[in-house]
Amino acid sequence: MSDNQLRLVWIYPDLLSTYGDQGNALVVERRARQRGLDVARLDVRSDQPIPTSGDIYLIGGGEDRPQRLAAERLRRDGHLQRAVQNGAIVFSVCAGYQILGHEFINDLGQREPGLGLLDVVSVRGEGERCVGDVLADIDPQLGLPPLTGFENHQGVTHLGPTARPFARTKIGRGNGTGDGTEGAYNGTVFGTYMHGPVLARNPLIADLLLKLALDVNALPPIDDRWYDALREERIAAAQQPA
Repeated sequence: MSDNQLRLVWIYPDLLSTYGDQGNALVVERRARQRGLDVARLDVRSDQPIPTSGDIYLIGGGEDRPQRLAAERLRRDGHLQRAVQNGAIVFSVCAGYQILGHEFINDLGQREPGLGLLDVVSVRGEGERCVGDVLADIDPQLGLPPLTGFENHQGVTHLGPTARPFARTKIGRGNGTGDGTEGAYNGTVFGTYMHGPVLARNPLIADLLLKLALDVNALPPIDDRWYDALREERIAAAQQPA
């Protein structure tokens, strides 16, 4: 962050914004503004270049064909990789999460190269689709409360040696590998299968992104009663017997 302005980039809303994932950008922007920060938000469509000067980049989920188109354009553009090399923070959801890995299976049934920003590989699951509420414990190193979200994906994501699981599931399927992992992260790059939008259900994750962008250990407190009520409701719903 420079010039006292937080630069927030929402990547390809025309391709990757299912299940209200654009709400993640709204949450980060609002929580920054509530703390008096000057926020410059840029929604970058798929026919526009990705700026390299962003502080936080957000990527949502999408259907199979839009995911392939997004991956192709991000590879050609190359600017997101450069931004990460410069220390930018990236938070990705579902299809966006798969794109950040080494490869995934596209709508043509072919292996599609990703951006290699996370050491993960995604394949298409052969069993039941992963659908429903999720409750998981976030990696203790991140110092965050339990993760609540909604998953809806056929993909199975395997983590390589340099990727840490973002969370460990108590309810739900997460990465779909059967080992209890959900999402992945490495440094300032994060991926999750959680919709919701996930940052509305987990506002302290948004605060983590802000702290990383600002390079601070703490942020001024704000009124979280609305978020707390939503979290309690969704956690209780996830714990109800099927």
